[in-house]
Amino acid sequence: MSAIFTKDFFTHMYRRKNFVPRLLLVLFAVILMGFCLSWLVLCDMGTDPCTMMNLAISDKLGMAIGDWQALMNIVLLIFVIIFGGRNLGFGTLANMFLVGYSLQFFSWLWGIVLPAGVVTDGVFTSMTVRICVLFPSLICFIFAAALYMDVDLGTAPYDAVPYIIWNALKKKASSIPFRFVRMGFDIFVVIIALIFGGKLGVVTVLMAFVLGPVIEFVGTMLQKVIEIDE
Repeated sequence: MSAIFTKDFFTHMYRRKNFVPRLLLVLFAVILMGFCLSWLVLCDMGTDPCTMMNLAISDKLGMAIGDWQALMNIVLLIFVIIFGGRNLGFGTLANMFLVGYSLQFFSWLWGIVLPAGVVTDGVFTSMTVRICVLFPSLICFIFAAALYMDVDLGTAPYDAVPYIIWNALKKKASSIPFRFVRMGFDIFVVIIALIFGGKLGVVTVLMAFVLGPVIEFVGTMLQKVIEIDE
């Protein structure tokens, strides 16, 4: 635990190959995720499981989404450090804070910029507009999420928890695939979101089936542009 987030840890991180372009890609990706999520919220047809839960809980507690997501990530980070803090880095910190606050900022911005007739109570009034905005926003979000993961400068605490669970389960059932653990974890998070009044939409279901293959594809393309192997 003492090796996590120490001076030597950060020194090792910024000495990694192609650190600066990778860091810029991480910052771009996590802000883009918040940008796309703000449009998905306007479409009111679901988000990824983590954001679905955070939106539901923050609304129930009366907290801003950025503040709640930062608080939740800090708690999860402590859990990850205690039970297996691996693959943590600058990308971890960027995701912990920038996604939630970017979502909060862009949602505030659209509330000012978009006409009242187009948006009512924070969602698009027209189903046609929702559908037209939904697919490019969803594709863009999945690409941004894949980019942030494939750059490999650290994962969000939320993404690290399933790996901790998987490693614990492997001691009893070594053949259990990680995708089943991740799927079960996401389902558990969705259930929590529903308990707090979250709305399950088509986007949440699509995320479960599409994100994995896209991460693999983006990782292959990224290798052709920037060397990320150690």
